[in-house]
Amino acid sequence: MLKGDVNDPKGLVFEAYQIEGITKSECRTIFLDWALSLPLDVDTGNTIRVMLASYGAAEPGHPMTEVMKEGLNGMAAPRRRGGWKSRTRN
Repeated sequence: MLKGDVNDPKGLVFEAYQIEGITKSECRTIFLDWALSLPLDVDTGNTIRVMLASYGAAEPGHPMTEVMKEGLNGMAAPRRRGGWKSRTRN
């Protein structure tokens, strides 16, 4: 995967894997920026899987790999936090 491709428009994930000593916290920030940079019509879950296959397979211990896996797992189990359906009727 090359910097600036369809799955990583700004090359953020690519760059995260290049930074020696990057922390998990820094990777979370980069991941959020990456996710927000994707077009609205993109299947984010599928894109994360593609990125994991490309980067995560080569660097399974990297903090960005862990963050992407957490992002993928978090998408698989959405939780409601409110809204009209969660309110009780009196």
